[in-house]
Amino acid sequence: MRVIKPIAHRQVSKGLVWITGASAGLGRALALHMAGEGWRVAASARSLEGLQTLEREGGEAICAFPLDIEDNEAVGRVLARIRAQMGRIDCAVLNAGSHRPVHAKSLKAEDFKALCNLNLVGTANCLEHLLPQMMDNHQGQIAIVASVAGYRGLPTSAAYGMTKAGLINMAEALKPELDFYGVKMQLVCPGFIRTPLTDKNDFEMPDLMEPEAAASALYRGLLSRKFEIIFPWKFAMQMKILGLLPASMAFAATGNLVKERLEKERETNA
Repeated sequence: MRVIKPIAHRQVSKGLVWITGASAGLGRALALHMAGEGWRVAASARSLEGLQTLEREGGEAICAFPLDIEDNEAVGRVLARIRAQMGRIDCAVLNAGSHRPVHAKSLKAEDFKALCNLNLVGTANCLEHLLPQMMDNHQGQIAIVASVAGYRGLPTSAAYGMTKAGLINMAEALKPELDFYGVKMQLVCPGFIRTPLTDKNDFEMPDLMEPEAAASALYRGLLSRKFEIIFPWKFAMQMKILGLLPASMAFAATGNLVKERLEKERETNA
């Protein structure tokens, strides 16, 4: 029986990277970091103002391509423009996403729909237009940015965590097939990073990272052979362990996260 072997990944170094969600937070920091390392950066996001600021700061190495990844046709047009203006995309970091806190008492299906459309379907839109050329060329690198919130259901993250768990599953499901085509698939699961979104959180965020430190950790991961890139290490490992615990033990831990808030609500309503 003939054994078909995967095509070896060609490690890309200092080519063209496309980063989505690049106008703020981790995406912005990564764009500046990779530009500083000698990469050419195609930066996409919905915020034109944020992209223009990034472009000015990054100089000639960064080119802005405004995009709402929820629009499948727009994704195709933007990728065609990037290829026409800058050449073949060597690496794509699919980072665009958002968060909406969900509480049981005020749960709205619209929050789930909005996050699914952006975090999940938006990422799939990017993959639809990225994969054919990379697979045909037997080279390329894709990093899907999920979150440690996808390891286990956490209070207030019912919608966000659901989409991040979906991204984890998506990357795991695609990797074996992409390996055979020589396309490197990676999964990025960060913990808390200081961003405009996390600035709104009213709870303790363990091992909160600055965007620049997170971008440095992510870049090191992109250059490695690892499938899963996680940081900060200590908190990520705690979340992995939480995901492996029996349900009774996990709920005892997550229940403590909401106990004080719920007791205050009960006292207020008494």
